[in-house]
Amino acid sequence: MTSQQETPDSTPSADSLPAAADRARHADLVDLIQKYRAAYYNDDAPIVSDAEFDLLYSELETLEALHPELVTGDSPTQNVGGEVSVAFAAVDHLARMYSLEDVFSLEELEAWLTKAAASVAHRGGKAPRWLSELKIDGLAVNLLYRNGVLVRAATRGDGTTGEDITHNVATIKDIPQKLHGTNFPSEVEIRGEVFIASKDFTALNEKMVAAGKAPFSNPRNSAAGSLRQKDPAETAKRPLSMYVHGIGAREGLTTATQSETYELLKSWGMPISPYYKVVDTLPEVMDFISHYGEHRHDLIHEIDGIVVKVDDLATQRELGHTSRVPRWSVAYKYPPEEVHTKLLDIRVNVGRTGRVTPYGVMEPVKVAGSVVEMATLHNQDVVKAKGVLIGDIVVLRKAGDVIPEIVGPVMALRDAQDPPVREFVMPTHCPSCGTALAPAKEGDIDIRCLNARSCPAQLTERVAHLAGRGGFDIEALGYEAAAALTTGPGPDPAGNGGIIAPAGPGPLVSEAQVFSIAELDLSGVVVWREIRSKGEGTGRFAQVPYFYTKATAKKPSVPTKTTEKLYEELEKAKKAPLWRVLVALSIRHVGPTASRALATRYGSMAAIRAALAAPDAAEQLANVGGVGGIIAEALIEWFAVDWHKDIVDAWAAAGVLMADAVDESVPKTLEGLTIVVTGTLPNLSRDEAKEAIIIRGGKAAGSVSKNTSYVVAGEAAGTKLDKAEALGIPVLDEDAFRELLASGPAAFEQ
Repeated sequence: MTSQQETPDSTPSADSLPAAADRARHADLVDLIQKYRAAYYNDDAPIVSDAEFDLLYSELETLEALHPELVTGDSPTQNVGGEVSVAFAAVDHLARMYSLEDVFSLEELEAWLTKAAASVAHRGGKAPRWLSELKIDGLAVNLLYRNGVLVRAATRGDGTTGEDITHNVATIKDIPQKLHGTNFPSEVEIRGEVFIASKDFTALNEKMVAAGKAPFSNPRNSAAGSLRQKDPAETAKRPLSMYVHGIGAREGLTTATQSETYELLKSWGMPISPYYKVVDTLPEVMDFISHYGEHRHDLIHEIDGIVVKVDDLATQRELGHTSRVPRWSVAYKYPPEEVHTKLLDIRVNVGRTGRVTPYGVMEPVKVAGSVVEMATLHNQDVVKAKGVLIGDIVVLRKAGDVIPEIVGPVMALRDAQDPPVREFVMPTHCPSCGTALAPAKEGDIDIRCLNARSCPAQLTERVAHLAGRGGFDIEALGYEAAAALTTGPGPDPAGNGGIIAPAGPGPLVSEAQVFSIAELDLSGVVVWREIRSKGEGTGRFAQVPYFYTKATAKKPSVPTKTTEKLYEELEKAKKAPLWRVLVALSIRHVGPTASRALATRYGSMAAIRAALAAPDAAEQLANVGGVGGIIAEALIEWFAVDWHKDIVDAWAAAGVLMADAVDESVPKTLEGLTIVVTGTLPNLSRDEAKEAIIIRGGKAAGSVSKNTSYVVAGEAAGTKLDKAEALGIPVLDEDAFRELLASGPAAFEQ
């Protein structure tokens, strides 16, 4: 992926906005990418391939480059993926954990290496040596050692703030609780990848099946899910391993190269990958890539590419970072693997916003280490463009070793299919509620079910969203529970290819009832589950009560532990901060960044609704840092709908807090100022700095322009710092920033 786009500091006029089709496509891309990021980083359950994600991300970058006015603070191009769950304490890394720039061809890799070598030569350095290593398909972890003792372990999170998983990491035997020897720094962050070895993954799945449980889909998901268990005893049961691949903050470390650092880490007892090599030339890098491309399934663990780094640490420091990736390291992604399989059917799924998405159902086939039987087809135009017919033998590509993509039909085999192939016909009515399907706006490619209020499928998606980690974080109200509450169990999946078709409605007919679930009759809420016997075979499907046990002659229906847990978590969710309430409402474009900005600026739902009622509502909301014109318009449209307002009122009546504690004593020292925070500050996270600006009346912008008042720059500030210096904008470190917060511009007047 390429570097982030700059966010405009001013809201464009209506005349300068892009065409409706571009705005609609941008909105859809933002929704999709945020959904896919949440699935990957937060839920440890990716739903698209890396390659598909990269294509969507590249399209979003291109669209924002053509129309900068579309960029908002919530755009995926402005943020590193990953939110922190309230189930774990949030902790800031001492030094930021960056992403890697990806390249997808040897030509791109050669261009990157040539450019990096030229940059080193321009600075008067020697030709770089390249450390080449495998890109492990696992979960990035940051270990903090003080005086040789492990004191904290955290996930990467958004790169600045991660989740505290210290107790879970303590169960991994590969990771020493105390470093060996005596020559380690007083404080050091050691970074690496936690994974499950291929042979251990196979054995783990065999145990899962033997116990009548569903097997894990791939090693990456199982490793990430295992490491984020709330009970460390459960983590201890999983065969987790780790290889370290770098160092963050450190004091007194004197190694000269990355490879020398690896040997030092090994002497401390840290687990180092056996698969790395330092080479001098581009052909040697290519040989390394070729070798492991041929032997990728013979390794200890799964990989999704090769990482190439400048070995010399001084050169790494000179090259530095962009706002998101290091300039001294790159990740080469192997081409996706391809297989042939039969396309049995094309069906559709109805999403949270009513978007109707076709997907292919295939004969199960093993590709890139896992069995695949479904793949998205995006929309009816994509189905036509790929030229696939139901019954075709198709080329299936497991792009990025995650979720598959149907590439196209094997035309030479089409005429031989029995029964004969047939065209897919996009439904004219919603398969969930029967409403006629249509584009939401003129020029939209996608068709949608416009029955947003009572479509069971859309309601299921919205309930699952509000209970997700970005919303109220209600673990007992996952997707399966949301579906069970909002729809009936559907027809017997044994006669439907194993796919559970929705039927509805269920007892929960609106998200307004979520906090009153205890008042509903849940005794008939059931799900279809596959009942397996030991040994081979798929078993049979049966309806199983979800929230209550079955009643018998001797024992009436009583709440299960799942039900009791749901009630407890609903009570806890009522105390969620205002920004989580805003995210949970499923307002288009309004994600965590915009929600935090609105909550900080207004402090309560009542104040937000009062602002929406003002004559200048659009302008007022757009001027909130991290919001902008598009999100302001979405807020106004959402709150104009009566049944939307009923949701807010019902939640408030049920006891959901609709206001944050506001300290009115904080002086508005930054009114009229636009401030950009870039890089990593020593003692403040990026969000903390932005909130400090907003609460004092300032605007926290995402890019530098002539309208910027100050730039607050930390470590690895990147191009924003360069632009500020070129424009002559004052640049502050953290100490000066704190003076500005306290006294405003007067702090720097002579």
